[in-house]
Amino acid sequence: MKNGHRIVAMITVLTLVIAVAGCGSAQPKTAEISLPTGFQISIYASGIEGARSLTLGENGVVFVGSRDAGRVYALVDEKGDGAKVSVITVASNLDTPNGVAFYKGSLYVAEVSRILRYDHIMRNLSQPPEPVVVVDNLPRERHHGWKFIAIGPDEKLYVPIGAPCNICKSEDERFASIMRMNLDGSEMEIFARGVRNAVGFAWDPITREFWFTDNGRDWLGDNLPPDELNHAPIPGMHFGYPYYYGDNAVDPEFKEPSLNSPPSLPAMKLGAHVAPLGMRFYTGPMFPSEYRNQIFIAEHGSWNRTSPTGYRISLVRLQEGKPMSYEVFAQGWLQSVSAWGRPVDVLVMPDGALLVSDDRANAVYRISYQTR
Repeated sequence: MKNGHRIVAMITVLTLVIAVAGCGSAQPKTAEISLPTGFQISIYASGIEGARSLTLGENGVVFVGSRDAGRVYALVDEKGDGAKVSVITVASNLDTPNGVAFYKGSLYVAEVSRILRYDHIMRNLSQPPEPVVVVDNLPRERHHGWKFIAIGPDEKLYVPIGAPCNICKSEDERFASIMRMNLDGSEMEIFARGVRNAVGFAWDPITREFWFTDNGRDWLGDNLPPDELNHAPIPGMHFGYPYYYGDNAVDPEFKEPSLNSPPSLPAMKLGAHVAPLGMRFYTGPMFPSEYRNQIFIAEHGSWNRTSPTGYRISLVRLQEGKPMSYEVFAQGWLQSVSAWGRPVDVLVMPDGALLVSDDRANAVYRISYQTR
C-alpha cells in the first residue's frame, strides 16, 4: 500500500473507531446480552476503570489488572453469591499493569518492562506490602507492550512479549514469543516463537498442555488474517509470525520465509480481527456437562474492520482434546456499529459462574446457569 493510500485508509478507519468505541466510558447494559437458554448475566462489580486480566485469589477474592488506569483491584464478594462485591484498589501508579496471577499467597503483576510480586497480599488488601521486583529487564517497547501472565502446572511464570510493530522481524528474539521463568525470575527462556501478540493462555485441565490466543496482523483487508487459538504441547514450537499466517499462507511482506521447516498450524482459526484475548477451560460445577473442559474466549473486538466484529464471548468445543467447532456464546456488547463494551478476560469461579471483564464499560460480569 502506498503511503498516501495508507493515510487515507487510516483516516477512514479512525472514523469507524470513533463510531465503535465512542468517547469516554460506557455504562454496562446487560439486558442487551444474549446467551443460550438457561444462562443469565449480571453485573458482578462496576466502576473498575479499565478492567482487564482476572485471577482468582483465596476465599473467592478476584484480582483485576488494568491498562491505562495503572491500577490493580481486588473484588471481595461478601456473601459468596455475587450479590454484594466490594472493589478495593490494591496498587496504583503502575505502568500498564495488565497481567495478574496469584500463587501460594502472592500476587504477581506484569508491567511493561517488569514483573512485581506482592507477598501475603490477602492479609491486608487495603494496605498491601511493598512489592518485590521479580524481573525488570523485559522489553520497554509499548506497541503490544502490555502483558498477560499466568503460572503453569510446572510452577513456572509465563509471559508473552508482543511484536513491537504490526508486522516486522526483530533482532531481539524475545519479541513475538511466549517466555517462561522460575517464580523468582531466574532461568528465563523462550517457550514458543512466532507469536505476534498473545494476551491470554491456559492449560488443559486433563493433559496440562498449553493453549493460547494470538492476534493476527493488520492491513491485509477485512477478512485476513484469521486470529488464532493455538496449542503448544511442547516447548520450542514456532507459530509462523511474521512469515506466515492462517494455514501457512505467506505474508506478502515476507515473500521468502526464512524458517527451516513449516510452522505449526492454528488449532482453530478464529474470525479475522475479532481480537481474542483471555481464554479459560471451563472446569466449574455449574454449567451443563456439555461445557465441561471446553474453551471460552473473550473477543475484545476489531478496531480497523469496515464492519466491526468480535465484542463477544466465543466457545471452542473440543473432542478428545481437538477443537471441533467455534461458536458464539454471549453477544450484545456490539450493537450495529456501536460498541458499549469490550470483553477482555474470563475466569471460572469456585461456584462455577463465569466472570467476564470489560475495559470499555469498566465492569466485571457474572454469567450463571440455572434450570427453570
